[in-house]
Amino acid sequence: MTKKESNTATEKSVENYHKLSIQVGLNGLSFCVFDTIGNAVALSRRVAFEKERTPFEVQKELKELIVQEGILEYEYSEVVVIHRNSLFSLVPKALFDKNELANYLKFNVKILANDYIEYDEISSFDMVNVYVPFVNINNYIYELFGAFDFMHNGTVLVQALLGTHSNANEPICYVHVGEHVMDVVVLSQKQLLYYNHFTYTSKEDFIYYLLFSLEQLKLDTERIKTRLFGAIDEGDDIFNICYEYIQHLSIFIPTGNTGTSMAQDNDSIDFTVLSAL
Repeated sequence: MTKKESNTATEKSVENYHKLSIQVGLNGLSFCVFDTIGNAVALSRRVAFEKERTPFEVQKELKELIVQEGILEYEYSEVVVIHRNSLFSLVPKALFDKNELANYLKFNVKILANDYIEYDEISSFDMVNVYVPFVNINNYIYELFGAFDFMHNGTVLVQALLGTHSNANEPICYVHVGEHVMDVVVLSQKQLLYYNHFTYTSKEDFIYYLLFSLEQLKLDTERIKTRLFGAIDEGDDIFNICYEYIQHLSIFIPTGNTGTSMAQDNDSIDFTVLSAL
């Protein structure tokens, strides 16, 4: 399975003015069908699993979701798949060699000899994200739609936040909250200071990983601005426990690449799913 080249985009017609993005992870699925003419979300859904699934169980869930939601009833000019997992490593572009992909991963995550490894270039910020995609999901999507684009969740998240982050001198911590998963991104002056992905089972786990991340960067919890977004609202258990330890805490309402506000349907539209379009 190889990525679709950017210069081979399908010629648009009256019928295929929709774009589709699908995010897959062992803890849940989400998708978005975007109407490029009306500049609006035509269909979206987010599904959380009660317990972590295997990649093949996730594929079965995805098949059922595609049928239930009528995703195949649309024609698409673009299809994007986002792989959300912890099997990744960010590499400075100056140190990147595409012949050494396994070496970038083996010291950070557990990989198998037969794992397929890919990489995304975050060219605007001189970084490369090396990761292991869900190959069975890619093969299934190819059977349905033909050539498509795929990337890692971290690529979309980091690129989108860096693209909208201000040049403020003080660092800001962004935390993307999902169903039992969290992504912590710390930015300062259009530079990435830190990015990591964690799996949590309780609010205590959540605050532990967040405080641990801030401690690694020697950031003061009484000064650092921390913005939570995704599956989170003020008054939630996770928000409340974070508020006990972090003084400058707020809910962040981002916009995707389409310019659509995430506030309009926070329960069904995932930030990375919309930002990938």
